[in-house]
Amino acid sequence: MSGNSQTILELRNVHKRFGPLIVLRGVNLALERGKTTVIIGESGTGKSVLLKIMLGLIRPDSGEVYFEGRRVDTLRPREWVEIRKQFGFLFQMGALFDSFTAAQNVGFPLAEHTDYSDEEIERIANEKLAMVGLYGVGPKRPAELSGGQRKRVALARAIALNPKIILYDEPTTGLDPLRSDAINDLIIKLKDELRVTSVVVTHDMTSAFKVGDRILMLQQGQFIADGTPDDFRNSTDPRVRRFVTGDADLDVEQATA
Repeated sequence: MSGNSQTILELRNVHKRFGPLIVLRGVNLALERGKTTVIIGESGTGKSVLLKIMLGLIRPDSGEVYFEGRRVDTLRPREWVEIRKQFGFLFQMGALFDSFTAAQNVGFPLAEHTDYSDEEIERIANEKLAMVGLYGVGPKRPAELSGGQRKRVALARAIALNPKIILYDEPTTGLDPLRSDAINDLIIKLKDELRVTSVVVTHDMTSAFKVGDRILMLQQGQFIADGTPDDFRNSTDPRVRRFVTGDADLDVEQATA
């Protein structure tokens, strides 16, 4: 592990397979503290697996994972508990508890991992809801909220413990363009206000270009491109162009070249 204090999380030569399916083939990635890294790629390329390895939910078959200079991929599950508190995770579909109110959903990590009183948990939960623009919705249940509001509640829950890193798995999935843009604005706002490091997995190039400081493209278990949003906009690599433009005709272009 390098001594670079700007690197908060690092993956070194990470491999992962499930039976005969090879998902990651020697992935290397260093996340810069306070920056937003976007990972793009077609479905089934291992993007979500990569997030789960970062979070310690899946162990790599080989390679190393470091968090703040400490190797973590070899830790036992109970040793991960304290480390995982420093991560926020926004699940693709929100994963809210239907029987809980919005405030109870946000307060769940606090109830599980702190000794705060019920009153203090409720105060913090409502504070986090306000931070994502949901003033006064604490008493409502998920069924009473729109898709965009549910996503915001899930995001408020992800920041309940004031994490150092937030992992976003397809944060704009299922949302219309206006609500998607509101989520993008929140990702930027939380990076600026909380100084968090963010990792965003997405198919949404509008989102990737807006929130990303750095974009990487994963294909066949390896990163094939790494650069700024402008690097991706101007890329001449047909694999990148096809994904960025959503132009399936480029597949034919590649096949006949």
